[in-house]
Formats: sequence, structure tokens, C-alpha cells
Amino acid sequence: MTAPPHEAHPTGVGRALPNTQQGMRRRNLAKVMHTVNAEGPLSRAAVASRIGLTRAAVSTLVDELIRSGLLEELGPERPGRVGRPGSALAVSGRGPAGIGAEVGVDHLAVCAVDLRGEVRSRAVRHGGNRGRDPEPVIEELGELVRRVVAEAESEGLWPAGLAVAVPGLVARDARTVVRAPNLDWRDRDLGDLLSVDFPLTVGNEANFGALAELWLGDGTPRDFLHVSAEIGIGAAVVVDGGLLRGTHGFAGELGHVPVQPDGPDCPCGGRGCLEQYAGEEAVLRAAGLEPGEDRVGLLAGRAAEGDADVRRALRDAGTALGIALTGAVNLLDPESVVLGGALAGLAPWLLPSLEAELDRRTAGPACPVSVSGLGPEGPLLGAAHSVVRGVLDDPVAVAERG
Repeated sequence: MTAPPHEAHPTGVGRALPNTQQGMRRRNLAKVMHTVNAEGPLSRAAVASRIGLTRAAVSTLVDELIRSGLLEELGPERPGRVGRPGSALAVSGRGPAGIGAEVGVDHLAVCAVDLRGEVRSRAVRHGGNRGRDPEPVIEELGELVRRVVAEAESEGLWPAGLAVAVPGLVARDARTVVRAPNLDWRDRDLGDLLSVDFPLTVGNEANFGALAELWLGDGTPRDFLHVSAEIGIGAAVVVDGGLLRGTHGFAGELGHVPVQPDGPDCPCGGRGCLEQYAGEEAVLRAAGLEPGEDRVGLLAGRAAEGDADVRRALRDAGTALGIALTGAVNLLDPESVVLGGALAGLAPWLLPSLEAELDRRTAGPACPVSVSGLGPEGPLLGAAHSVVRGVLDDPVAVAERG
């Protein structure tokens, strides 16, 4: 049976545990982990009051999590409290870690994030991947993964799983890249190419970017449309704190919404797609610039200096984005639109024309547009944190693997 179209993530984040005594125990362990992760350090009594269980029940759960290496005691709470001081509990800085990876058009990146959300190791390789066969690209990615895992293990961490963000459509098996036009990949099972001894998940980069914004963003609502860009443009729809993935898992392909039906050909097979007007390379072409290693830095620098051609290209890109986003906003009625990825770095010159189009074309109230503070780091961090969230959601399963 296929998963429902509205789910948190194919890794199993937020999946329902069985309605049995064992399932209840696992849910309570998850409540303890999430509470300490969000509000810790906390005493056992404080955890008990927050999740509505007795202190004795919480102590039993906490002891199990400490034995599993997921929680640690920091010593007595600070003085000045009424009653006997308890030991403060915190999520462990050792033990399981989430390994996140990203396959970009012109880079590969891998990082390890511990249960506290801290990046403990990171590796990046710059270089073009467009048109290359998946095998050598994934082989290079595997080398970066092994390097990051080795560095993490030297600090007392072990990989709870690996999540890989790719710029394309990913099947519901969370392994197969169905189509990645800007890489020129089609129907490739990355699970067959990337051999690891821990759980592997492959997902769309825009989805991971949206999850990062949901979990790490400052005041991000639970209903929003996340739009990000590199060579291509992707979007993800978050509804009530979960991804709206669609019947086949392909929801959010905003970059291939036509804004000019008779416009230039697109690698997806269509014409006049948004990517041909607002993708990084499209904006560079419109500005008369040659693409370099730091495309966003080049555009932002020239725009800040007052380059009229660059500013015009960015203004036109903002208009195209506004046209495409209007359809999504009218259809979905999100609480806000969040610009991430390369769009975040170019927001000062995109937003005026983008917001003008939204204001002019949106049927309902104006939809606010904000800029992500995560920028291009979103997909990589979202991938790593999706593994961490899986640990918090079901600590028993992860402890058994460790």
C-alpha cells in the first residue's frame, strides 16, 4: 500500500507507531526525546509535567534513553529551586548522528549533525555534475560520506542514516531519481550506486529545504510555500507541518510551470518554463554575463554596484516568479511564501517586482513573502535533520541499530 500524499517525509519522520502497549512505550520515549530536545536541559520532574506522565514513569523512560546513549545527565540543577535538586537532562552530544548529502549541478556536499542539531563534520567538492553519468558522481559522493562519517565517529558519533537531496523528481521508494533534467539523469536507483551500512533515503532538494525552514527557521509558520533556486527552481508545500507530496511524490515542480507558453525550450521538454526566466543561468544570460563558480555572488555584487543590465534581469526574474507564484497562492492559499536557496541572496532585487505581481494577481488577501536565513544551506541541513528527526520520533528503532 502506498503512503498517503500528505506525509512528513519518506524517511519515516512522523510515521504512526502501532497502537499497542509497545507502541505506546515508543511514543512516550519519543515525547521525552522531543521535550528535552526542544526545552532542555530539564529535570525528570519538569519533563513529567510537560508530557503529562508520572515522575516514576518518566524516570523509567529516561533511564532507558540514557542507557541507549540518547540522553545524558549534566549533574544537579542550578541552586535556588524549591525541594531536592534533580539532575538536568540533555540530548546527548554523542551517539547517533544524521548524515545529510546534496547532489547539486555544480557541487557535492555532505555533513553530519548530532542530536543537538550541531554540524559536527562537513565536506564539499565543487565541480560540474551536469551531463555526467550517475556512477562517478555517486562514487565521489560516497567518498565524501565516508570522510564525514569517519570524522564524526572520531567524536563519538555513529550514523543513524543518510539522506541525499537531489534536484529532481524522486519516486516514493525514496531511492530512485525518476527525472533530474538539470543533471540529465533519468530512472536511476541511487540505492544501488551508494553502498552504505545504514538506512538511505533520497529526496527532492526543495522538499529538504522546506523541512529545514520548518525545523530551523525563525518563526516559520506550519503552512507555507517554500521556493528555492540554483540552476533550476523548486518549490515545496508545507501544510500543517508536513510536506504535501502529491500522488506520485512530485508536488512542487514550480520551475516547470510555464510563464510564457511560446517561450524558449526547457530541458524538461516543455517551453517557456519559469526556470528559463528566473533560474541562475537564465538571469546571467539576460544580464549578458558568463556563468562563473559563484553565480549568486556575481549577480548580487553587480546589482549592488548599480549595474543596470543585472538589475533589469533580476527585476524580470522577479516578475516571472510572481506570475508563477500567483497560481500557487491562488490554488493553495498558504500563510506565507518563503524564498530560499539562491533566491535568498538575490531577494533585494527580486522582491519588488515579485510582490507587485502577487499583489496585482492574487484573488484573496496579499500573501506575505519572507526570505530564508538558511540560504543555499537549506537542502543539506534539511537532509541531515530529517535523519535526526527520525531518531527523535522513534528512539527505540535507532538505539537497536546502534
